[in-house]
Amino acid sequence: MKKTVLFLFASITALALQAQTRKVVADKIVGVVGDKIILHSDIRNAILDAQRQGQQIPENPECFIMEQALAQKALVLQAEKDSLAVSEEEIEALLDNQIRGFVQMYGSKDALEQIAGRTVYQIKEDFRQSFKERKQAELMRNKIVANIKITPTEVKDFYDKIPVDKLPYYETEVEVGEIVVYPKASRDLELYAIEELNDFKKQVESGKQKFETLASLYTDDPGSKNTGGMYNVNRTEKQMDPTFIANAFRLKEGQVSPVFKTKFGYHIIQMVSRAGDDATVRHILKIPAITDTETNLVIQKLDSIRTKINGGALPFGEAVARNSDADEAKFTGGMKQCGNGTYCTIDQLDKDLVLALRDMKPGDISTPKSFTDERGKKAVRLIYLKSRTEPHRENLKDDYNKVADRAIEEKKMDAIEKWFNSKIPTFYLVIDPQFAGCQQLGIWMQNITKNQ
Repeated sequence: MKKTVLFLFASITALALQAQTRKVVADKIVGVVGDKIILHSDIRNAILDAQRQGQQIPENPECFIMEQALAQKALVLQAEKDSLAVSEEEIEALLDNQIRGFVQMYGSKDALEQIAGRTVYQIKEDFRQSFKERKQAELMRNKIVANIKITPTEVKDFYDKIPVDKLPYYETEVEVGEIVVYPKASRDLELYAIEELNDFKKQVESGKQKFETLASLYTDDPGSKNTGGMYNVNRTEKQMDPTFIANAFRLKEGQVSPVFKTKFGYHIIQMVSRAGDDATVRHILKIPAITDTETNLVIQKLDSIRTKINGGALPFGEAVARNSDADEAKFTGGMKQCGNGTYCTIDQLDKDLVLALRDMKPGDISTPKSFTDERGKKAVRLIYLKSRTEPHRENLKDDYNKVADRAIEEKKMDAIEKWFNSKIPTFYLVIDPQFAGCQQLGIWMQNITKNQ
């Protein structure tokens, strides 16, 4: 049961589009929890979805998925009894995100609807109930474990039970902060980029060139160069640059925007197709060239900031807040984020950063270093090495937080398992005889409601 509950929230997603749209010739109810039913098609489609996504399929997959389905229905049933409500706005946002993923997968809204054999609205309705139940189950699980805490004594007891040869081995990890500043191009080079884009716009509007051809040849956006500058966007999407979104949704299909500027550079956009708040667009990005003159001005600025930090006149965090151009800096205090925390292995850092750290000691602030970011933009940064660990076997002194995270997760799983053990006998429960041989359904099979 414990493993199933863990997987229920970690790996099982909504059924795949192909599974949702597949016509089931023969179907039947194979499980009931309270007033919640489980169809045989639900089990089969979940397995097909996992296979499509390349997930490892366990032995007796129908038994495994059935246990997950029963667990989810039980959590949903209790969530309804406890009045744990999920707002329609939240479900709608989840559905919109799923549809955007499908559109990205299949290339366009029209291709999605053709493959599905139904409209986007109908696809969303197919998913609505499963998304709602998944969210309700998540809320119920969170309620069960809401008050779970762990003490240092419990962490030590958890650690002491792990055989030495089973303790994780950690490679070198570092905590690294950055102050990143982007040099500003000269006005002449900005005007040159604007002129280029205006020329591209004229070529497209005159029919001399296709937008996608120009994008493939000239865009400075590596993420869309191979797709002719294409992106699928949504008006409400928070991760997209708001200026980009605003300019895109002013356009009619086929129309090309005027040149406009974002934090990435200068753009033109062509609207390919639009359906409400969803659209497919193409764009060309031009990043004005940065010369040594602009780079050296930033180096001088950061060198002055480094002197203040080293002299104690300016805390690193305050220097980040005042000067860093990195988008995430205001949320992280300039510290690199890797996984769920600030500890990063060398292979999680860019090559230039790894080279810069080689001769640094904890507490050091580097001299200003120029580099090219993942978007291809030239920048300069100060690097702060907060800490460095040597390769080692896990221990409480160096890795207490990691051990504590695992210990509290196990404690939560125990609490959820106890909850199920106490609740399963109270539910009206039906399980089809075809699952009678599933060993992991032991407690469920024992509590099938008699005299059905």
